[in-house]
Amino acid sequence: MKILYLETSSRNCSVAVSDDEKLLCLCEEVSENYKQSESLHTFVEWALEGAGISLKEIEAVSLGKGPGSYTGLRIGSSSAKGFCYGLKVPLVAVNSMESMIEPFLGQNYDFIVPLIDARRMEVYTAVYDGTTGHEVFPTEAKVLDENSFIELKDKKVVFVGDGAKKAKDVLQLPDAVFNDTIYPSAQYLIRKTLEKTGKSEFEDIAYFEPFYLKDFHGVKKKKPSDPV
Repeated sequence: MKILYLETSSRNCSVAVSDDEKLLCLCEEVSENYKQSESLHTFVEWALEGAGISLKEIEAVSLGKGPGSYTGLRIGSSSAKGFCYGLKVPLVAVNSMESMIEPFLGQNYDFIVPLIDARRMEVYTAVYDGTTGHEVFPTEAKVLDENSFIELKDKKVVFVGDGAKKAKDVLQLPDAVFNDTIYPSAQYLIRKTLEKTGKSEFEDIAYFEPFYLKDFHGVKKKKPSDPV
């Protein structure tokens, strides 16, 4: 089964193509300026070319559904829906945090904790079993303080994601490992996507919405009459 993967929830605009579990091509770039709107469809073209297949051969589309950047998720979701409508193929949605834990599974960690920076001291996070990848504590928006994750104090834990740097300065977990270079990536959606396709766990394309976790709050523009 040839599948197209889109992951746009973070600074990493990421596209992959697989044939079943075999990764055929990956195109991605981490940018501080969130270049999904500029890069996503170019990356899709490059990934298909690198995989040596045409778009019409794609049999399903998988999307990293968030949480993460509101704008990034909107772009990824609308693109995924467009491909699914045009190709008449199913849509699979995977929690973006599950792609962050894949490189660390089976590395002798008791728990893997993704941390996506949500500004100030807030992060999007969840806790996963380091062996099975099963979710131990569900995804939530969490304000970090010295007591955060204290229940993991005597465990072997790795914190991953762009929120790990600020977590290291705050958490009272001297034995924990912190890796702030990890972003959600399309290549790590493959395992979970194949599990879902095997169970026919597809999304309703007409009604699907990304996993925003929090409501979007835009910056209100001042009117000329507003006080400074």
